[in-house]
Amino acid sequence: MAFLPPDPWTQREKVAVPASGGPIREWGLAIDAPLRLVDPDAHPWDESADLVVAGLGGAGIAAALEGLEQGLTVIAIDQYDGGGSSAANGGVYYAGGGTSIQREAGVTDTPEMMEAYLRSEVGNVVSPETLRRFCEDSPQTFEWLRRHGAPFSASMYSRKTSYPPLDKFLYHPDSSLSEPFRSHTPPAPRGHRTVRRNGNKPWGLGAGIYDPLRAAALELGLVFHPQAEARQLALDPQGRVIGIRVERFADPAIRARHSRLCAMANKWMAMLSPTFPGARLTFARGYRHLAKARALEASARSSAWIRARKGVVLSAGGFICNPDMVRHFAPDYAPGLPNGTLGDNGSGIMLGVSAGGATGLMERVSAWRFLSPPRAWGRGMLVDGKGERYVNETWYGARIGDEMVERHGGKGWIVLDRKLFRQSLKDAFGKDVLGFQRDITLVNAMFAAVKGRTPAALARKLGVSAAALCETIAAYNRAARGEAPDPFHKTPEDMALLDEGPFYAIDASVDARMFPIACMTVGGLLVDEETGGVKNAAGAPVPGLYAAGRNAVGICSNLYVSGLSYADCIWSGRRAARAIAAKGDAA
Repeated sequence: MAFLPPDPWTQREKVAVPASGGPIREWGLAIDAPLRLVDPDAHPWDESADLVVAGLGGAGIAAALEGLEQGLTVIAIDQYDGGGSSAANGGVYYAGGGTSIQREAGVTDTPEMMEAYLRSEVGNVVSPETLRRFCEDSPQTFEWLRRHGAPFSASMYSRKTSYPPLDKFLYHPDSSLSEPFRSHTPPAPRGHRTVRRNGNKPWGLGAGIYDPLRAAALELGLVFHPQAEARQLALDPQGRVIGIRVERFADPAIRARHSRLCAMANKWMAMLSPTFPGARLTFARGYRHLAKARALEASARSSAWIRARKGVVLSAGGFICNPDMVRHFAPDYAPGLPNGTLGDNGSGIMLGVSAGGATGLMERVSAWRFLSPPRAWGRGMLVDGKGERYVNETWYGARIGDEMVERHGGKGWIVLDRKLFRQSLKDAFGKDVLGFQRDITLVNAMFAAVKGRTPAALARKLGVSAAALCETIAAYNRAARGEAPDPFHKTPEDMALLDEGPFYAIDASVDARMFPIACMTVGGLLVDEETGGVKNAAGAPVPGLYAAGRNAVGICSNLYVSGLSYADCIWSGRRAARAIAAKGDAA
């Protein structure tokens, strides 16, 4: 029987999205109600193209490039300089079904195997037919990336890890090596990391995929306007989206200054991994530069109208970098640190709402609580505020984070005994451990570990039931000795006996002071799964409007695994462009 996560569609949404029909001024956004044109031809358009793309990140560049290859003219706009979270991420692209890199590495994989595993992660956020199509398309979509110059390598890392060593480029970016998943379908490495370096940092590598696609699109005739913010849609008399208003800088010198301020903001926000303790300070410094950029926007921009003869694609990212919006839709995740870039402010989603688009899963956030490396932490146990276990500690971080926040009050303590605590310090200096993984281990072991002579003493310091924690440790030890099956399918070789005092606990909660949890939003506009067309509350299409990537509910909107959002961005962006090209009608 497959191991399926709770179905998020059955969970009550915490808030309702504001009704369309008026300007949206919540959460620091400034989106105007659509302009309804009686005579579109009489409107003073500044530019026009078949396809207009709002947000030139991973989904946007995929839509633009596919549209150009389909014979469309394309104009793209971006509030910043393009790339977004896709260019800034760790460069992992989730692909399977028998990619050329998998075959070169000697890996056996099929679309059916990929689908069987992903069903346990995706749940019911997309139909079985859509997931099947995504998996069947995966090898050819991957080859499309390679054909346009995205570099990959078959150098494989076969062990469990949150991120592979910098000299390995094919790995398991999910829970497929852990039970019960590996018993349901043979595991295959599907994390394809692009061959690119950013010193020893595991971020800023997604540009290895993004930059070649962008270069290819520009060569085919893409017209790109950076530093241009979408503020309003235009509708024809039948209610079809036919254009977009942007605010942009007329003075090139001011535009360049704005770009530098935004670059500084991004630099500070990308300086440390969101899971590193000091990241709260660097993010705050980044927001100060952003405030200066906002002041320029308020005083030095002017409006321009761009006509979309065949369609508009919204691909401007999620809203994790809009703290007010996160607190409104997903307050349980507000203490986490945003895993995104400045464009992830929710503007693209709410632009779609302004035209009548419906949203789903706005309360869903992917929170990444990786426990390994160090391997010793994954061999220990994670308990909640009652002193009880609730996960297999070797699972992928997003699955652990989901269990923690959604069903256990956001609480998590990594419990270790003396020998396992000491082993974690040795693990921190292991050959395959990256710098940020080592530093997280050392900072928490040295400055944030709670220590008790016995399990009962530790429980008192944690404020949990001593009886519950003692029984949890006893049950864990029985499973570690092979005397009883583990209720979370953890195998004895992935466990350690917790039997030598003193005992330690490391705070891994959503609000842990020394162990921040990285978060990204995964909800957005509801779309037709055949076309990517935005749907209204009745399920009918909003004509002329499409959404892709994290502007839309998609493949990764239930449980995220590394690279799945990037893969969904590319796949859904191309889907929208193909649908627009196939319609054949023009506004």
